[in-house]
Amino acid sequence: MVQGFRITGTGQLLELAARLRRAGHENIRQSYTRRIRRAAEPLQRDLQDKIRHLEISSPGRGGGKRGGASPTTRPLRATIADAIRISVRTTGNPGARVWVDKGRLPPDLRRMPDVINSGRIRHPVFGNRRRWATQTATPLWWDRTIRAHTDRITREVSRVADDVRRRLE
Repeated sequence: MVQGFRITGTGQLLELAARLRRAGHENIRQSYTRRIRRAAEPLQRDLQDKIRHLEISSPGRGGGKRGGASPTTRPLRATIADAIRISVRTTGNPGARVWVDKGRLPPDLRRMPDVINSGRIRHPVFGNRRRWATQTATPLWWDRTIRAHTDRITREVSRVADDVRRRLE
């Protein structure tokens, strides 16, 4: 299941959120938010790039089978890539979140990020629910991409938190 990636609730971020509220320095808060967003942007871009270039393959049609153009002109991978979002919070549960905004996907594609991440895509052939096709993709593309960025983002957020803490002192 594709989960949003979050760097939240760490002791440093909770302490900083409280200190920022007490200090009331709006420009420090904006800088903090902007720098945390900047730390998460490479992950967002990498996730978008991975889904746009993810290979989805199928065993192909057997001899004599009919085929044709897709009944939709909507590009699946680009549609999912455009729905990958970042949000940053400085209050409540502070931190950054990268997720697939399913509200930005058409209703028939809302489960597709989870399905593609599983590596096995099963769907009706051209909408015919009596004929089904199975396609494969690289499994866990979302999870692996996040794992590759976790250490970098954690270091960057820690650095930002230390800088803000020094400015508040």
